[in-house]
Amino acid sequence: MGTDITIEVLYGEFANLFGELQNVNYLKDCMPEATVIYTGLYDKPAFTEGKANLVYMGAMTENQQELAIQALKPYKKELEEQIEAGTVFLFTGNAVEIVEQYIENEDGSRIEGLGIFNTYAKRDMMHRYHSLVFGQYEDIKLVGFKAQFSHSYGDNSKDYFYDVIRGDGFHPGIKQEGLKRKNFFATYTVGPFLIMNPLFVKYLMQLLGIKEPVLAYESVIMEAYRQRLEEFEDEKLKYQ
Repeated sequence: MGTDITIEVLYGEFANLFGELQNVNYLKDCMPEATVIYTGLYDKPAFTEGKANLVYMGAMTENQQELAIQALKPYKKELEEQIEAGTVFLFTGNAVEIVEQYIENEDGSRIEGLGIFNTYAKRDMMHRYHSLVFGQYEDIKLVGFKAQFSHSYGDNSKDYFYDVIRGDGFHPGIKQEGLKRKNFFATYTVGPFLIMNPLFVKYLMQLLGIKEPVLAYESVIMEAYRQRLEEFEDEKLKYQ
């Protein structure tokens, strides 16, 4: 299981703001025979040559976002081609903003994004947004946290990742969270996201061709997931 699967981690030297590399470590535990490639800021990404089955990038600081955008701009065409080809991508936290049209600062200046999706982000560095979020993707219930200085705007109604049951979506007041196109998934939700959502891990493993996925530490992680669901479904729980 996982013998021919390659996981690429983009810019893990800094895109690990909320411990997101634990997402990758857990995937590796679930697929011990998979190969993990850690692509540095100045390296050519493996996905550009079709050598990655799953590409992951986590949250980072605002200055590091600009570095990631500049690093990926030369490979925008290849990134879009891999998305269209069905390669699995998962971007969490503010990594989602890298594939948007632009990021707007408080003074109105803009940082050009990769422009793969038609949405855009706006920063508010004086106000950090904290929230729990509880949602659903297909038949999978998702739980997680948000901790961010920015929100995304524009119409993501045809390209969103999951429906929010409690909490906010891409920005306060809407119930559609993240971006999705084919097997590309991006969400502000952190957690780390995969450790908190083992059923979505199984879903990703199926996308990677594993017909009967088995989770690492399945009894423990599923019990923790069930307990979180009970907590997040509790009407008394404050989300912000």
